[in-house]
Amino acid sequence: MSHEEHSSGHVTVDDVRALSGASTPHFALQLRARIRHLIAGLPEGHPARVAGEAEMVRLETLGFAGEQRGHRAEPGITPLRSVDDSASR
Repeated sequence: MSHEEHSSGHVTVDDVRALSGASTPHFALQLRARIRHLIAGLPEGHPARVAGEAEMVRLETLGFAGEQRGHRAEPGITPLRSVDDSASR
């Protein structure tokens, strides 16, 4: 999907989803910039703009914080190192 394809202003929520669907921390900030560019000319309240702004927030968090997987250990079970706060100290 190129900029020329959307210069007519017919940007949809699906266009936003197509850009952000398989986002990873490594590419999150680049995808955020592409979405910002895609929705730039849309009016406030446009469904694609609303979806794009929400995705930009999610992608920024993903880009700086990375993925968070797992959950705290249940009582009596040693937590995985990746989710153990004390392991990073």
